Amino acid sequence: MSQVIALCGGVGGAKLAHGLSRVLAEDQLTIVVNTGDDFEHLGLYVSPDVDTVAYTLSGLADRERGWGVAGETWQFMASLSRLGGEDWFLLGDQDLAMHVERTRRLAAGQTLSQITVDLTRAMGIKHPIVPMSDEPVRTIIKTRDGELTFQRYFVGERCRPVAKAIRFDGAQAARPSPRFRAVLEQGDISAIVICPSNPYLSVDPILAVPGVRKALEATGAPIVAVSPIIGGEAVKGPAAKLMRELGVTPGVVAVADHYEGLLDGLVIDAVDAHAADRLREMDVETLATNAIMSSDDDRSRLARDTLALAERLTRRRTTC
Repeated sequence: MSQVIALCGGVGGAKLAHGLSRVLAEDQLTIVVNTGDDFEHLGLYVSPDVDTVAYTLSGLADRERGWGVAGETWQFMASLSRLGGEDWFLLGDQDLAMHVERTRRLAAGQTLSQITVDLTRAMGIKHPIVPMSDEPVRTIIKTRDGELTFQRYFVGERCRPVAKAIRFDGAQAARPSPRFRAVLEQGDISAIVICPSNPYLSVDPILAVPGVRKALEATGAPIVAVSPIIGGEAVKGPAAKLMRELGVTPGVVAVADHYEGLLDGLVIDAVDAHAADRLREMDVETLATNAIMSSDDDRSRLARDTLALAERLTRRRTTC
């Protein structure tokens, strides 16, 4: 592998990004992260997906909760609650430092990309973690109860409202971040990997940035996704619920259909192997494997399986 671009967001995406970082050298992998979840809270700029990926790759992530820092304490939130402040979105005492430093640097005129490079290096992360854009893109969920910003929907309401539509405010005015744009323009990309992140909430915001989808296709590299749906249900998060509310039957075929015209390959769990023929009819090559990532070894194994599918697709192209 010369250069792999991984698109990700959320816990599932972060796990595979970690697996890829364990099997690829730092100059072979660029991890592009969704920033549609970003928002300002208590005067602080919070970038949840960037932080989840950073905590995961640095070994600091809380594996029980799936987000935040292991061994976190909550004295700040307890004090804030006593004062009557907004306590619906939890900011741990250790996690708080990330948001304070990011906000300080943004106020000083630095870009989100510059800040992310510095913070991840300070955390000992060697593989580049790249925001999808330095311009604000905000995911908005239209529900039966009205429109909600992503964090109000996801955290405040715990995904309870019935979703009717999704949009990405600011996307049309956004540009790929400089590092993202630079790696897209390289001529030695081996594979594009779409991590097992929520297609609607974590991957679509990246693809909504003008020029990104076309640039991904123009690389000529195989584009391979790992399904976040196993046996008709999401491994974690609201993907399956959201699909049903939008009139889509959750499953690996629905994932492939969502990325219609973009995917060359899809990694699915062995429980969904029966769908392989249908996927091939959609011109999507498949690899059925164990797609559950319960350990670091699982993450590495799934990363190797995903790259193997990309290599198989590359060989097929060169022999045709």
